[in-house]
Amino acid sequence: MRPFKHPPLSEFVLERVLYALSDPVRLEIIRRLDEMGEASCGELDGGRPKSSMSHHFRVLRDAGLVQTQNVGTTHMNSLRRDDLNNRFPGLLETILSQHD
Repeated sequence: MRPFKHPPLSEFVLERVLYALSDPVRLEIIRRLDEMGEASCGELDGGRPKSSMSHHFRVLRDAGLVQTQNVGTTHMNSLRRDDLNNRFPGLLETILSQHD
């Protein structure tokens, strides 16, 4: 499997982060990762099609929100909490605290 591309901290853009979090599916992925710490794509798909979830994970990775690593044949995801807090202090906590 090829490794995934993740933007360096210097390339995090607020508009891209907010866009990624504006979709309810992606926001739910972030909330679940916040609770779980690390999870496979399958644990986070909520029964949605793989093609749809691939798109959501790519948007989250491109924004710098999620780190995806290959572990055998499984893609494991985790929040890039430290990087996000360094670039946008308090943003992630503020968004996660607004749970319906």
